[in-house]
Amino acid sequence: MHQYLFFIGDFPIRAYGLVLSLSIILATGVAYFLAKADGRGYERYIVDLGIYCGAAGLLGARLWDVFFFDWGYYRYHLTELLNVWQGGMAIQGGIFLGVLTGIIYAERHKLDTVHFLDVIAPALILGQALGRCANLLNGDAFGAPTGLPFGIVYPGTTLAHQTYGDQPLWPAEVWEGQLDMVIFAILLLYRAFPHVKGQAFALYVMLYSAARFALEYLRGDYTELVLGLFHSAQMTGVIAFTLALVAYLALPCYWRHRAAKNPPANSASEPTKH
Repeated sequence: MHQYLFFIGDFPIRAYGLVLSLSIILATGVAYFLAKADGRGYERYIVDLGIYCGAAGLLGARLWDVFFFDWGYYRYHLTELLNVWQGGMAIQGGIFLGVLTGIIYAERHKLDTVHFLDVIAPALILGQALGRCANLLNGDAFGAPTGLPFGIVYPGTTLAHQTYGDQPLWPAEVWEGQLDMVIFAILLLYRAFPHVKGQAFALYVMLYSAARFALEYLRGDYTELVLGLFHSAQMTGVIAFTLALVAYLALPCYWRHRAAKNPPANSASEPTKH
């Protein structure tokens, strides 16, 4: 585990920033491939989207962590708001603002937004998986103590070591990255089966929310409970999963209803199957 790859003078080149940047670039590349294979010409928008959504995702992840998890600290240390290497990037905030930016972009360019979200969903989860590699290298998003000889012992320069010392910790971020890769494969396989427009993206939200909910029991960086029940990320996951499940089940009826109300010639309003 190397937080610093090398130095240019006194300026450190951090593994966290490099791998995080690589995750955005590779996710954008996969999104380009998927959009090109889809055949609607949406690939010409992907590079711009990668830049806008990547930047928005980073901002959303940081602000989500600052205001929902660590505001008690940062309200007195405003000059450290952008010190992401200290730990403090909430992926749910990154997904929210990144996807919202993508939706706004798609609507302004008059794309089929729901279909577009279906197409790029596998690329999103791939970016998340690679992002967890950055967390491992940085020693954040770490697990709780295992209480066993098994676990990750982080170097003394990391937030994980500053929190728990030499105790072995659950590899929560490693397992989340691995589960994200499983979800990536499932979403690709799902494209081979009939489904209506919007269900692929809803499935992505459901699978990730379920995985994050379960793994949150192993996390050691945030331990406070909301309403005495769940961690903040779990509460967000429950809400996201519920909304996505309702959408997944309701979309077939919705598209059938729209098709019945519109003439068959208006194919844009018919259900789309991938």
